[in-house]
Amino acid sequence: MPRRSDHIRRLETALGHTFKDRNLLEQALTHASVRGAGRQRPDNERLEFIGDRVLALAIASELYFRHPKAREGELARAFNRLVRGETCAAIARSIDLGPCLILSDSEADSGGRDKHTILADAMEAVLAAVYLETGFERAREIILELWNERLERASAGAGIIADAKSALQEWAQGQGLALPCYTEESRTGPDHAPRFVTRVTIDGRLMAEGEGTSKRQAEQAAAAAMLKSQGVWSKSKRE
Repeated sequence: MPRRSDHIRRLETALGHTFKDRNLLEQALTHASVRGAGRQRPDNERLEFIGDRVLALAIASELYFRHPKAREGELARAFNRLVRGETCAAIARSIDLGPCLILSDSEADSGGRDKHTILADAMEAVLAAVYLETGFERAREIILELWNERLERASAGAGIIADAKSALQEWAQGQGLALPCYTEESRTGPDHAPRFVTRVTIDGRLMAEGEGTSKRQAEQAAAAAMLKSQGVWSKSKRE
């Protein structure tokens, strides 16, 4: 079985950065459960706070310069998709960060090395450690390398976004809201030419309606109406 030091070396290779300050790296990899277990060791919560901001600036500026014609709403949707916890956790798994984590015995036994939140926070903490040791430019280079494939996929999309339902779901997640809920309000017309009206709600307070010749089309129209009502899409978009 590989030793933890072997995992650390592989992590540094994946990052393209060898830490001079080993204590800083150890702190970035230390989960708060260790503190709760009674062992006096700095955890990574403060570093995660910085890393979140470093990641945000690197991704936001990259999207801004890659897409000079994109509107703010389009940039925001791509940004939310690239910096959300699921993405950070996926990046952490891609560089095998889990085996490097320092966890309490109970957290490790409960599968903490593959928990989404723990991996996402540790990924941001490691980015903060790079930033504190070498500065923003080096941290930015590492972020763009690790996130390159996802940035390319975002760039390949028309207007950096997919359909209205996907866009609304990503916007809701980025705002910390519940997922959109779609309800068929009515169906009229003959079988060969039906008209559907669908209502979309978020958290029971944001509502919009749309109609179309199929359930899917009505849901898309409702999602687009919601995006426009919230100022995420312009009134002229997709009309």
